[in-house]
Amino acid sequence: MTVAVRYARWDGVDRPFTVVATTTPVAPAAGEVLVRIDLATVCGSDLHTVTGRRPGPVPIVLGHEQVGTVVSAGGEARCADGTPVVPGMRVVWSVTASCGDCDRCRRGMPQKCRSLFKYGHEPLAEDAPLTGGFATHCVLRPGTAIVAVPDGLPDEVAAPASCATATVAAVLAAAGPLDGRRVLVTGAGMLGVTAVAMAARAGARVTAVDPDPRRREQAVRFGAAETGAAVEADTDVALELSGHPDAVRVCLGALAVGGTAVLAGSVSPGDAVALDPERLVRGLHTVTGVHNYRPADLQSAVAFLAAHHAAYPFADLVSGRYDLDSLDAALAAARGSAAPRQAVRPG
Repeated sequence: MTVAVRYARWDGVDRPFTVVATTTPVAPAAGEVLVRIDLATVCGSDLHTVTGRRPGPVPIVLGHEQVGTVVSAGGEARCADGTPVVPGMRVVWSVTASCGDCDRCRRGMPQKCRSLFKYGHEPLAEDAPLTGGFATHCVLRPGTAIVAVPDGLPDEVAAPASCATATVAAVLAAAGPLDGRRVLVTGAGMLGVTAVAMAARAGARVTAVDPDPRRREQAVRFGAAETGAAVEADTDVALELSGHPDAVRVCLGALAVGGTAVLAGSVSPGDAVALDPERLVRGLHTVTGVHNYRPADLQSAVAFLAAHHAAYPFADLVSGRYDLDSLDAALAAARGSAAPRQAVRPG
């Protein structure tokens, strides 16, 4: 038996999306899970790809932030916490699928697997096209972290967990304990305000820096104790989430003795940033990078949103109501919207 599906094919910069109709088996292959996508959000990296700022394969099915409902599973599939995956379960899933056997996976870095598969980032295969969020369905491969979404967590809040929220969870895990520490967050977009909320809940005093006054105001709503267009004070932990080279310089320059900088925003080509090795050595500084995330980070992201989404205006970070046929309009809206995410309901 098969089910009718649709996906949006992107054919390159300055070319519109093409919606393609096809079918897929209701019973996926062993270890795979077929999910109906209920809502996807337009991530900043999707926007960078379609505008040519970020290189990507062509053609492709973009989208990697989504929430969906399980249609069927091929054999025994389990969530990251060991819960069996069953039809009707509402889930989010990791942006990556890992082999579990290579040296990087064995060293606890499945997010950098030697044979990594990344949803919404792979070249389109017409015989297996359901690999991104801008489609009615997605086929989850073995090695994908799947996390059940609790009842009461809105789709608009749950979908970004697959990228933005889980990435922030990974950033905070790399930063270490935050209770009582001074935390600087550069960039108050989707990742930035999420980091502000998570760090504040962890007991940190958070300063958010962003050149946009609207974003600084939003950071206050997510728990920032202070905001500004620049910062000079020493900080214990600096979290760089904008990707702008000047913001990286701010983070490195703001560290107090023993401070830690976690860089996660620089995922597109940009200018190099100088590092003063003497200041790093004498300051006992730690500088680390975060890219992708581990299954535990996705679990932490969903748990945080389930526990605290009512306390912070996460739903306000997502606007619009688009379908696959209006995906070009969704991407256009994402370029100028005050909300950092646009919602796409593929069905």
